[in-house]
Amino acid sequence: DYELCEEWEHLYPVPREDLINLHREHLLHLLEMGDMEKALQLLQRIEDPGVCLAISEQSLDQHPNLAASHFLADYLTAHFYASLTTARRNEIQALYIGSKVLLTLPEVSRVNYFHLSSRPLLMLEQLLMNMKVDWVAVAVQTLQQLLAGQEIGITVEDIDSLLSKYAEKALNFPFTLKEKRS
Repeated sequence: DYELCEEWEHLYPVPREDLINLHREHLLHLLEMGDMEKALQLLQRIEDPGVCLAISEQSLDQHPNLAASHFLADYLTAHFYASLTTARRNEIQALYIGSKVLLTLPEVSRVNYFHLSSRPLLMLEQLLMNMKVDWVAVAVQTLQQLLAGQEIGITVEDIDSLLSKYAEKALNFPFTLKEKRS
C-alpha cells in the first residue's frame, strides 16, 4: 500500500504534510519490520531534504524500538547534523550513544533500560544501583569509545565522577563493627 501511495505521489500533487505523514508511517513500518536497507532506500528516494529531515525527526519522536531509534539517530547525525539546533543535536547524539550502550546489554534486559536510552549517564547509574557490575564495565568501555571527540553534555569525567561516587558508597558502612568479647 505504501508503494502504491508513493506512485500516486509522483502522478498527482500531494500536500506536504500528507506526504510527510505517508513517508513517516512507511519508514516506521519498515523499521519495525527490521528492514533497515529498505528504510535507507526510502529516505534516499525523498528528493526534498526538508521533507526527509521532518520524516526522520518525527519518526524518532515516535520512540520506535531500539534498533529503529539507533538507525534514525545515526541517520540524522550523518545527514542533517548542520541543520539541527545544538540542543536537538545533543539530544539525538545522546540517544545514539544510549542506544549503543543498550545494545551491549543482554537482550532480555534491554527492555528494563529502554526508557533511559536518551540518558546514557542515568542508565549507567541505574545499572550501578542494580549491581550489574559486569554490564557497567562493558557500558563504560562503550561510552568512553563513543564520547571521544563528541560534545553531547556528557564527558568521561562525568562517568568517572559517577563511578567514584558509587565506589565510595560501596565502601561506606552505616554502622561500626564491634568486637565481641567473651
